[in-house]
Amino acid sequence: MLIVYGATVVTLMMVFYALESRSSWFTFAFGLACLGSSLYGWLAGTWPFGVVEAVWAVVAFRKWHLRRSGSSSA
Repeated sequence: MLIVYGATVVTLMMVFYALESRSSWFTFAFGLACLGSSLYGWLAGTWPFGVVEAVWAVVAFRKWHLRRSGSSSA
């Protein structure tokens, strides 16, 4: 079951990343998928993966926030 969960969240990450240019909400969804992937890393016992995915989530949420606020530095 854990493998299915991991495969699902990583697939969602790829899909949302590919769609980021269409809407800032895909960037937000990418961040959520990164959090899900981070959780998978921790549950699977691969804490470096969990840490990296958590960092990606922070980056994605920051990018989403900057796009929503109209900043051009995203």
